[in-house]
Amino acid sequence: MANYNFEMEMKHMLSQNTIRSPTQKDFNFMFQWLYHRIDPSYRFLKNIDQEVPPILKQLRYPFEKSITKSQIAAVGGQNWSTFLGLLHWMMQLAQMLEGYAANHYDDACLEAGVDVSGDRIIFDFLRGAYSEWLQMDEDADDDDQERVLAPHVENMAHQFENANSKYLEEMKILEAENERLRLEIEEVEKSTPDINSLDNHFKILQEDRVKFEGYDEKMAQKCERYETRIQFLQDEIKKAMTELNDAEEERMNLQKSVDDQGISMQDIDRMTSERERLQKGIEATASRLEDAKKRVSEKEFEASRKLDELERLVENYNSLGYQIGLIPSTAPNAKGKNYELQILVNEGPQFSSSQMGNSAGSESDRLLADPVSGYQPHQILSLDLRGQARGAFLALKKEVSDRRSAVVEAMMKNHDLLDGIKEAIEDKRSEVDALEHRVRAAQEEFEKTKEVTQTQKIASDTQIEKMEKELAKMRGGLTESVQLMEQREMNTNIEYEQLTLRANALREELHTEVERMLNDIIKFKVHVQKNLEDYEGFVVEEVEHELGGSEEEGDDTHTVDMS
Repeated sequence: MANYNFEMEMKHMLSQNTIRSPTQKDFNFMFQWLYHRIDPSYRFLKNIDQEVPPILKQLRYPFEKSITKSQIAAVGGQNWSTFLGLLHWMMQLAQMLEGYAANHYDDACLEAGVDVSGDRIIFDFLRGAYSEWLQMDEDADDDDQERVLAPHVENMAHQFENANSKYLEEMKILEAENERLRLEIEEVEKSTPDINSLDNHFKILQEDRVKFEGYDEKMAQKCERYETRIQFLQDEIKKAMTELNDAEEERMNLQKSVDDQGISMQDIDRMTSERERLQKGIEATASRLEDAKKRVSEKEFEASRKLDELERLVENYNSLGYQIGLIPSTAPNAKGKNYELQILVNEGPQFSSSQMGNSAGSESDRLLADPVSGYQPHQILSLDLRGQARGAFLALKKEVSDRRSAVVEAMMKNHDLLDGIKEAIEDKRSEVDALEHRVRAAQEEFEKTKEVTQTQKIASDTQIEKMEKELAKMRGGLTESVQLMEQREMNTNIEYEQLTLRANALREELHTEVERMLNDIIKFKVHVQKNLEDYEGFVVEEVEHELGGSEEEGDDTHTVDMS
């Protein structure tokens, strides 16, 4: 502030304690002076607390929302640090604007890639030309305006030429560099091989690289497999060596024991071959035994199946015998003979005797009559069906046929009787149909009569309901009218009593008013009479006075005449 003549411009002195503890007036002058450095044409017209907020908002002060009008009106004390920072920020802004006006930031703009020299030339031209144009008279023509603006245009053109000369020199240098680089590129292109051949060679190398990578991966996998296999084989070799050592020790022990027993190697070989031959014979015998057991098992299964079928047939035979009355012996067609079939075999499903050749289980074997033979056909069933039972069955068949013939004849007779009964039933049914037709006709007539009666009944019921509703409505209206009349009578009586009371009160009031008026009239009459009497006395006095004066004048006149 001392360097820029603050005290002379603002006509205000600053002391040493101003920066530490300023007054409100000091802050006002400092703020106005700093803002005039930013905007010289601004004029402060209002109070400082009303001027500062819009200015800070216009300047986009970063902390303008934290400053209130009450703080601006009292900047001292604990608020001074806030406003000291504000003044410092405005000072830096003013210095930056002065530096911009003095072209101090052009180099920084060039480093950032922004050329402001042309903008500055145009701004200087507009500032000078506009000032000259404002100073001209309003009556100046276009020639005068062009004559005044011509120096500014020439100056602007000269400045642009000076500014462009540097770019022209740079362009010449860049063109020379471009020519040199172009020649170098041509030389490099001539010395290098064809691009297509290089591309083909590069593609071949890429394919070879892919193949080599695949081969490398396969070799790596194969190496891993071989390493695993080698490790496994080494473990197997170790196990085989261990087993070989154990077998060698066992052979030595056996050789020692054989030597101790005095058996030669030929004897050992002979015993070994004999044991192998016996082992083969045992295996062949066991195989034949298994085949025999298998065939016996199949035969026994077949025999068991046949026996089960025979049991089912016997059960079916006995069931049919019960149905036709042959079984038991007390049945009507048995005639005291027993025709029931039974299977005479041993109980139990064990087949040990037939399989193993042992007679211990013969009593519990169903398929064997004795340990070595099975059952004959006549030994299985308890009844001779072909001899004894066949004749009885034929005689029973003949008897049943005779009885059937008799039953058929009786049935034919019954059928004829049934036909006669059916004809009689048909006649009765015809009569019943005729009666039903008459009943239906009578029923239809009854339905029609019933419908007419119901219609008439509904109409009469409707009329009755309508009349009842009207009667109820009339009763309700009559009751309501009676209530209204009674209420009106009560209201009339109450109103009559009220009117009577009001009439009496009004009569009393009128009597009182009449009496008061009569009293007033009487008083007024008395007053008028009194005033009339007074006026009459006054008139009499005046008349007498006038009459007395006239008599004196007459006497005087008479005296004069006499003289």
